[in-house]
Amino acid sequence: MKANSYIIAPLIAIILSLAAMPAGAQTIVRKKELAADTAAMAARIPSEKVIVDGDTVSMVIPQRNFGRYDRGLFNYLFIPKGKWAFGLTASYGELNTDDIQVLGILKDLDFKGKIYSIKPSVSYFVASNQSVGLKFNYSRGIGDLDNLALDFSEDLNFSISDVSYYTQSYAISAFYRNYVGLGMDKRFAVFNEVDLAFSGGSSRFKRIYDGKPRDTRTVITEASLNFSPGVCVFIQDYVSFNISFGVFGLKLRNEHQTTDGVEEGSRFTSGANFRFNIFNIAFGMMVVI
Repeated sequence: MKANSYIIAPLIAIILSLAAMPAGAQTIVRKKELAADTAAMAARIPSEKVIVDGDTVSMVIPQRNFGRYDRGLFNYLFIPKGKWAFGLTASYGELNTDDIQVLGILKDLDFKGKIYSIKPSVSYFVASNQSVGLKFNYSRGIGDLDNLALDFSEDLNFSISDVSYYTQSYAISAFYRNYVGLGMDKRFAVFNEVDLAFSGGSSRFKRIYDGKPRDTRTVITEASLNFSPGVCVFIQDYVSFNISFGVFGLKLRNEHQTTDGVEEGSRFTSGANFRFNIFNIAFGMMVVI
């Protein structure tokens, strides 16, 4: 018991002294720890350098470690500061069905639909692996439902036919993209893109109601904040191939609607989503000069 008390007593004294230490002293200790961690990380960073526009720069972009542990991950130089990038991204989706039947309930489904978009962009690298720029977007969607029959029971069945939907929109957005190089060969990288977009467009919905054709038109105005991670691969010295996935976004949307020329009012909506959208996968090319 005496031996244990000789060990425990000094430990308690050390803990009490640390707890009583002034906040300024604790800050100094923490800064010393961060400095030591930074120095240790700097010692492990590869010392390879490369010449870019006549200047010698390091292949590894120094980053401050804000966490408690250094996991040994490096952000390699992918695209240096001062470069311009011109990109073109496109997406396309199509669905066609003909006389589809599901479980004897859904019958005679005839549907044809497609949606596509094209996005030219221009950006400037304000720092190595970091760019800001402008993006323009044109999207269009068409859907035609020739026939749809639902038969739940003898008393509950109905059919829909001759329904069409058309939409198109134009958008401009400012974006920031941050790359993380995956090697010293400057060929592969992952990135995250954040863009603030403003768009306007219209849609048209035509159907038969009470035996009469009805035509509803909607004018749409929308603002959105989108987050899109992706992968970039240089297939030539100055040409890269990109894939991006829309996974998270915030939006504000206003719609003004008329049916057969008669005003039906406006509607304002807002929302957020966090999901993988198969119609929001974009493939593109980028030229860096």
